[in-house]
Amino acid sequence: MKLVKNALGREVPAEVNGRKALPFKGIGKHKPSGRKVGPPIPTGAAYTSSKVQQDLDTMLDTMDLHDGMTISFHHHLRNGDYLVNMVVDKLAERGLKKLVLAPSALFPVHEPLVQHIKEGTVSHVLGSMNGPVGRLCTVGGMDSMAVLRSHGGRYRAIQDGDLHIDAAFIAAPTADVHGNANGVHGPSACGPLGFALADSLYADQVAVVTDNLVPFPTFPWAIEGGNVDFVTTVDKLGDPEKIVSGTTKVTTNEDRLKIASWAAQLVRDSGLIEEPEFSFQAGAGGMSLAFIQYIAQYMREKKVVADFARGGSTKILVDMLKEGLTKFILDGQSFDLAGVESLRDNWNHIETNPFVSYNYHTKGCFAPRVKASVLGGTEVDLNFNVNVNTHSDGWLLHGIGGFQDAADAYMTIITVPLYRKTNPIVVDRVHTITAPGEVIDAIVTDHGVAINPKRQDLLHRLKNSDLPLVSIEELHEKAISITGKPEKPQTKDDVIAVIEWRDGTIIDSVKQLVVEED
Repeated sequence: MKLVKNALGREVPAEVNGRKALPFKGIGKHKPSGRKVGPPIPTGAAYTSSKVQQDLDTMLDTMDLHDGMTISFHHHLRNGDYLVNMVVDKLAERGLKKLVLAPSALFPVHEPLVQHIKEGTVSHVLGSMNGPVGRLCTVGGMDSMAVLRSHGGRYRAIQDGDLHIDAAFIAAPTADVHGNANGVHGPSACGPLGFALADSLYADQVAVVTDNLVPFPTFPWAIEGGNVDFVTTVDKLGDPEKIVSGTTKVTTNEDRLKIASWAAQLVRDSGLIEEPEFSFQAGAGGMSLAFIQYIAQYMREKKVVADFARGGSTKILVDMLKEGLTKFILDGQSFDLAGVESLRDNWNHIETNPFVSYNYHTKGCFAPRVKASVLGGTEVDLNFNVNVNTHSDGWLLHGIGGFQDAADAYMTIITVPLYRKTNPIVVDRVHTITAPGEVIDAIVTDHGVAINPKRQDLLHRLKNSDLPLVSIEELHEKAISITGKPEKPQTKDDVIAVIEWRDGTIIDSVKQLVVEED
């Protein structure tokens, strides 16, 4: 395998699965030309009869299925999803081989895929892998290289023609007989369905699968029936208790609370909170939720209203909307029941999709309009590079999600503890680069806050702040003094996965891990 060095000095394959790859050139350096791809031209005459199939088996028998085809799924049902395993089981029963899986993400619930990969039903995954499937990939268990993309990067890859989908299976909590579908009604309601939008627009065949089929028309329609070939029903799309967590919990850990409070203070002391068009984004983890609570308190004190808050929506974010602390929630996925209900009931809680929010190859997505974005990571290094995909021990256990896309904010803040157990989190060189230091502005730990030296404007803004500002080198030295210098994971030469940057270039490779079984 020929490897070339990219702009960050990382060795990446010149080809990925037989297709020429482009090494990462730097932020904004890759400027492609040409036209977006288009789906096949359908004829409406073929759809004058019902699209509704009796059941999943009947639908699969009707579809054009073949070995080596690429099939896709969305992950809004997260760890409660039933559809991925259900469909792949049935494709295996039909004897199909070398299927390429192109999900927006996989979760631990999809562990049965491991056996399908081992038996040759599935060749490899073009999508994020959280848990067992990623573990299998790490030890070289796939026939071809996995490709991990961000939410916006996945949409870009589909529209640009890098990822062609033969058949998309869209889990729809509510759908009508024409194929219009949404995620805000029904027993499996999960909120937005935006991660499946590109699939519905560009896939050769589009199948909507629901456990709540209703008469035409259902509304709203996140998926439009004019893009849908087949509709069928199943008894249950997923486990509602695992589709959403019911309630998300703010951390009670003192060190994590300290990190969250310093991150909020950083936003306040930088002056962003009082500037026109203030907006922010944070996730649904315990530390992110604590950040939102702290920033809400600062907003109350200063009588500030955000132009919008970027979701993943949670009850805490919804409460801010109801209180009038933000004018809108722009929601890519709902993380709890309150988020689903608010999206359904509140006019200013707006469903978004990766095209409008994150896609790098548009005439402007809104990611750069976010003023402050608070994100996590598994490792950060002396060059402010961030890893969210692999652990320090080399295991590929996490997807990218919207991480790369959200890093396009005016101020991107990474909140991490200085160390976890005996592993330093601020390291000399991350095992895998998910996002380059060029887009990371601050690292907030429980032992201090490091501002990227490239952001002298931020340092100037903070000249009167009492935040514990330190250098990234000081954080690294402190981490090593506590944990000792860690051993680097041993890897083989084989590249088992690549990490794409938002523009389709390869920012890093993941090599096969040497484990005891070897």
